[in-house]
Amino acid sequence: MKVAMIALMLGLTAFAFPGEEQLPLNKVQRIGSHNSYKIAIDPKVMDVIRQHSGDGALGLEYTHLSLENQLDIGLRGLELDVYADSAGGKYAHPYVLEQLGVKPVYNTDVMKEPGFKVFHMQDLDVNSHCPTFKMALEQLKKWSDANPGHSPVFITMNAKDEISKRPEFAKPEPFTPAVYDRLDREIIDYLGKAKLITPDDIRGKEKTLEAAVLKGGWPTTAQARGKFIFILDEKDPKMTDYMQGHPSLEGRVLFVNAAAGQPEAAIMIINDAIRDQQLIRNMVAKGYIVRTRADMDTKEARTNDYTRYKAACESGAQIITTDYYIRSTLFPSDYLVNFGDDVYSRKDIR
Repeated sequence: MKVAMIALMLGLTAFAFPGEEQLPLNKVQRIGSHNSYKIAIDPKVMDVIRQHSGDGALGLEYTHLSLENQLDIGLRGLELDVYADSAGGKYAHPYVLEQLGVKPVYNTDVMKEPGFKVFHMQDLDVNSHCPTFKMALEQLKKWSDANPGHSPVFITMNAKDEISKRPEFAKPEPFTPAVYDRLDREIIDYLGKAKLITPDDIRGKEKTLEAAVLKGGWPTTAQARGKFIFILDEKDPKMTDYMQGHPSLEGRVLFVNAAAGQPEAAIMIINDAIRDQQLIRNMVAKGYIVRTRADMDTKEARTNDYTRYKAACESGAQIITTDYYIRSTLFPSDYLVNFGDDVYSRKDIR
């Protein structure tokens, strides 16, 4: 990786392009990754998925560099899926892998510990650079400490508790307000409050978070140096459960995907940049930050189709996620997403 090597040799610069430090966070476009923790599924497991899902298995054929390597390259958006595991051990024995005699890429002993876990699909798509949320946060902190003054990093999170149709698969622990309390606590405990930009920081003295955003309350990149911004990528009822007892997200760590007009509205997830391009433009013009996607389910990479990526860029969405900041290593493809010359951040050019 040419860019990663240069970054490591010269030391990671704080800013991706000249002048970024003077721009507020909502005036910069950044490329990030989707399901950033994911490591390719073992071939034996993929064969089973193909037998049951046919072409549906194609959407799972992607993999990522470690979180630290992604940040070294210059990505400033990451995504983590978290499963609650308050007692520990719920996901220590992935069913399909054990049936096939396949071991996960990580040491399964860490899965016995209480705390949130990070992977894609229980008992099936489990290979992860950070199988526990604690490990993910420690990796982020280590990288951040080694690169003081880095430009801010956005991290979207999915609270996974969907029950599989397969009765032999682990039944996830539901997310409740109390579980979300523990999620906030882990972020503070293992990453540190000093490394966070929270809703309280943006709201300031305004009555609501949205009021602050609509008045241009986002800090500049310089003011957000060394910081992480977490976003809960969920709709109701999960979003309401996270906000319960925290009007305008007072005291909470994560932003939420609240619609315009709600007191909590600040950062929005609008994934279809083709269908919803005008909506994204409208939200960006008002001052919200929007995350969208450049590609989905490996489809664009298999056909070298940049339509969705171009729509995302033209929409003005500030966070554009992809599975292909490097070319696919799992199937032949020239598809590659960046702003040109291996650049992953730029001023909004609309």
